[in-house]
Amino acid sequence: MSTLVIDKPGLKPQTDISVPYRVILFAICFLSSALGGTVSTLMSVYLPVVVKDLQGNLPPNEINSISGYINAIFIFGWALGGFTWGVISDKMGRKTALLMAISCYGIFTILTGQMPTWWGVVLCRFMSGFGVGGVLVTTITLISEVWPAKSKAVVIGILSIAFPVGIFSAGLINYVVSSWRSGFLIGVIPLALALIGAWVLSESPGWLSYRNDIANRNNPLNKLLSPAHRRELVVGSLTFGTMLIGLWAIFSWLPTWVQSLITNHDAAKERGLSMMFLGMGGLTGGFLSGWLVNLLTLRRSMLICFAVCAGLSFVLFKTNSTFSPVIYAEICVLALFFGASQGVLSAYIPQLFSTGIRATATGFCFNIGRIFTATAVLFVGILVSALGGYGNAIFIFSLVFVVGLLVVLFGHKREGKS
Repeated sequence: MSTLVIDKPGLKPQTDISVPYRVILFAICFLSSALGGTVSTLMSVYLPVVVKDLQGNLPPNEINSISGYINAIFIFGWALGGFTWGVISDKMGRKTALLMAISCYGIFTILTGQMPTWWGVVLCRFMSGFGVGGVLVTTITLISEVWPAKSKAVVIGILSIAFPVGIFSAGLINYVVSSWRSGFLIGVIPLALALIGAWVLSESPGWLSYRNDIANRNNPLNKLLSPAHRRELVVGSLTFGTMLIGLWAIFSWLPTWVQSLITNHDAAKERGLSMMFLGMGGLTGGFLSGWLVNLLTLRRSMLICFAVCAGLSFVLFKTNSTFSPVIYAEICVLALFFGASQGVLSAYIPQLFSTGIRATATGFCFNIGRIFTATAVLFVGILVSALGGYGNAIFIFSLVFVVGLLVVLFGHKREGKS
C-alpha cells in the first residue's frame, strides 16, 4: 500500500522560519502562479486579432483549427516543463528552479508579442508553457517544505486558486488593452517578480539539509524510477490524472452540452452563466479545501471529492434532457468539489515522496495526466455521434472519477489528520 510520508526530511514544520518571511514567500508563489494563469489564457482571448494580424482574414473553421493547435502546443510545453523543472528543483534547489521558471515564461510572453511570424508565436507559446508548468510544481513543493503542518493544507488550498484568478485577469487585460502586442507585455511583471524573489527568498531548509548529505547526491531521476518509489509514482499519477481528465472533459465541453439542450435560441446567456458558476464553484472549493483536509484528513477528503464528482456527473448529464435553472446549482456543486480536489491533491502528492525526489515526482504526477488529458478531451467530439449526444459522451469520460475513487480506496494507506 502507498504510504503518506509525514516524517521524512523536509516535511517537518520549519519553526525557525519567521512569519513575515512566510507571508512574502506565499505572496511570490501566489502571484507567480496567478500570472501563469494569465499567460496561459492570454493567447485564447487575443487569438482572433493575432490570427488576423499574422495570417490575414481566415474562415472560422481555420481559426478553430489554429486555436486547437496553439493550445495543444502550450499544454505540451506545460507538461514537459512541469517534469523538467521538477528535476532541476531537486538537483539545483527550489529557489533557483522557481526563479528560473518565472523568468522563462516572463521572457517568452514578452517575446510572443514581438514575433513577426506565426511560427515564432508557436515557439514562444511552447516556451511560455514550459515555464508555467515549472512554476506550478516548484511553488507547491517549496510551500510544502517550509510551512508548518498545522496550516499547510489551508495555505496550499488557497494557493490552488491562484491559477484561475489569473485566467480571470486575462479577460480583464483583453478588455482594457486592445492591442495584442501590448497585452503580451504583461510578461514584464513576472520578470520583476523573479528579480524581487532573487533578493528576498531563501532556499528551502529541507532541501539544503538533504543536499548537504553526500550520500544523497544521486540523480533524482534514477531514484524516482527505483522499485522503492514505483508504487507511489503510479498511485500519485493515477489519482491526479483521473481527476484532471474528468475535469477538463467537462470544462471543455460543458458550454456545447448546454447549447445542445436548448434548440430554440442561441443560448449565449445560459452558456455564459454555466461557465461563471463553474468558475465560482471551483474558486470557492479550492479556497476551502485546506479546512476540509484539517477536518476530515487527506484520504477522506479525496474520497469525498471523487465520490461527489462521480455522482454529480451522473445527475448532471444523465437526468437533464432539457435545460432548467436547476442545472446551474448542479454545476456549482460539482465545481465546488472540482476546486476542492485540486487543493487536496496539491497537498497530498508532494507528501508521498522524500526530499530528494519530491519536485521531480510531483512534476511527473501532475503532468503525465495532462498529456493524456489533451488527447482524451479531443475524443469527446468523436464519441458524440457514436453515443447519441454530448451528455452521453461527457458522462462516459466522467466515469474516470470512479477509477480515481477506487485508487484512493485501495491504493492509499489510511493516515491521521495532517
